Amino acid sequence: MAPTTAAAAAHRPSPFSREVRRWRALRRMSQLELAALAGTTQRHLSFIESGRSAPGRAMVVRLAESLALSLRERNALLLTAGYAPAYEESPRDGAAIEPAMNALRSILTGHLPYPAVVAGPRGELVLANAAFEVLTEGAAARLLEPPVNVLRLAMHPEGMGPRVVNLAAWGRHVTESLRARAAAHPDGGLDALAAELAGYLPAGAPPGPDHLGFAVPLRLRTAGGELRLLTTLTSFATAVDVTLSELHLEAFLPADPETAELLRRRAAARGAAPAG
Repeated sequence: MAPTTAAAAAHRPSPFSREVRRWRALRRMSQLELAALAGTTQRHLSFIESGRSAPGRAMVVRLAESLALSLRERNALLLTAGYAPAYEESPRDGAAIEPAMNALRSILTGHLPYPAVVAGPRGELVLANAAFEVLTEGAAARLLEPPVNVLRLAMHPEGMGPRVVNLAAWGRHVTESLRARAAAHPDGGLDALAAELAGYLPAGAPPGPDHLGFAVPLRLRTAGGELRLLTTLTSFATAVDVTLSELHLEAFLPADPETAELLRRRAAARGAAPAG
């Protein structure tokens, strides 16, 4: 017997069902794979995606976690399913995350005489240590007006761009990393920023046989000589606050003794006490 119009409407995929399918396709996962990760059956997941079954809050959370969604994306999925968000989003100067922010300030100070910054999800500067000045040397004043975008500053022709010896290779690494993040967590703002930064790169041949891929040190000209810097990225993988989860710490390390010495001399000239 053909289903009634009411029954057909009841089984029509909901916005939540469509979101689950969209994320599963983006992650290139089968229903069976996602169901196994979320601790349910393929049949149940099929019913969820077709709109025949409305999941409980716990199942929505398990699906979001299994799909490796960010905390912001998990909250959005919960809202789509009709549930309240699970994760707080504190202001950056709020009391809830003040201990973590203070810890970050201590880390930045302890990293001296080497530069380090804390940035938001689209490269907006949140915190920086005194050695950050080596990255802003000679930059246009407008690029240093809040909110400073450290990614734009790094590649802009009025920022660090002209001082980056290996701008083509290093800049490609930055833009590819940004695009990979935008692909995993779709964000029109990230796409636009990646396109903007790519426009600052010099046109040239594709990477040659000596291309090092992700292992691209930053070679930066300064008034005191050329720096060779490696970078490390740290994020709050176990954060339960949206704001904190979206911050990352980027710390620069000397790739050779000459760079370490140059940065120590700059710190002494600033009157800072070099670390180590």
